Amino acid sequence: MSATTESFRPLESLPLRLLWPIANAIQLGFTLVWTAAGISVAMLVRAITRDTRLPLRMASSLWAPGLLAGAGARLDVRGVENVDWSKPCVLVATHESVIDICALFRAVPVPLRFMLKQEMTRMPMVGWYAKSMGMCFIERDGNRASMVRSLRAAGAIVQAGQVLCIFPEGTRNSDGRVGEFKPGAFQVALGAGVPVVPVAMSGAGAILPPYSFRVRPGTIRLRIGRPIIPTGSGAEARDRIAAEARQAVVDLLAHD
Repeated sequence: MSATTESFRPLESLPLRLLWPIANAIQLGFTLVWTAAGISVAMLVRAITRDTRLPLRMASSLWAPGLLAGAGARLDVRGVENVDWSKPCVLVATHESVIDICALFRAVPVPLRFMLKQEMTRMPMVGWYAKSMGMCFIERDGNRASMVRSLRAAGAIVQAGQVLCIFPEGTRNSDGRVGEFKPGAFQVALGAGVPVVPVAMSGAGAILPPYSFRVRPGTIRLRIGRPIIPTGSGAEARDRIAAEARQAVVDLLAHD
């Protein structure tokens, strides 16, 4: 092959390199508009009905599917049949990307609440929505008193018969490994006497990496394990359930 032909090879891929930033800018605009519209409608419905169930179902049936489609994200869900969704439980899910929340909203067949970072309450519209929908919040670097308040709020959600999702790793994990499970989620389940449901997620980090908006099409695989019934009390029981749930997540990922 001639040197002239070789010299044009970088130029052949130039349009594709330019296309992704343009596509991502369009996707970002769509995400902002779709989310703002979804929050506005959800808050209106919340004000009219004085209930959060219908707005949360709208998040599952409209908002989340729209954002997943806009990102080119396909959702592959298995294990929904493992859980009796008519009863409260605590989902403990791995966390790779902010788009995980869309995947969970879409996959879980009942209104879903999350334990979120306290910083999200300061985000325009999003914080307003999350508080109005009955989410609970945690300060990752907070003191013991703030942690106790967060766990009590989480416990109140499941004691009211709701399904709560917690990311027990405490942060988004971009290396594909399952991090240490922090004890809070399992203290909530023990205190309320509700099952812990392990949820293994993979693929979201490749679609939307943490702390960026470099979106690429792909598949999010979401695997729901069998519920773990909490027994015992105190730190020993809490740590045992945490270890069992983490191993269940590791096994779900390994057998995918």
